[in-house]
Amino acid sequence: MARDDGGATVVMAFVLGAITGAAVALLMAPASGEETRRRLAEKAREGRERASDAARQGQEFVNRQKDTLSSAIERGREAYEQARGGGSTGPATGGGDTL
Repeated sequence: MARDDGGATVVMAFVLGAITGAAVALLMAPASGEETRRRLAEKAREGRERASDAARQGQEFVNRQKDTLSSAIERGREAYEQARGGGSTGPATGGGDTL
């Protein structure tokens, strides 16, 4: 699961880098102050939306993984209980009525 957290970190770093790059490009571009502020506000809004979408997708992924892990643990428990219960009383243990 540590690798999953690393993937989210990479995505977040990419988004922040893209936002920073866009801001620098806008500040260096020859435009009026009003136009530059408008563009920065628009890019910030887009960045927030992208970050929100990335966070939502990350949360959905984590929830799916938790569900998968929980069901795998439950199946493992059931298999263990079945093997434990069936193994001690069944004919496969070598005891019982075979003589």
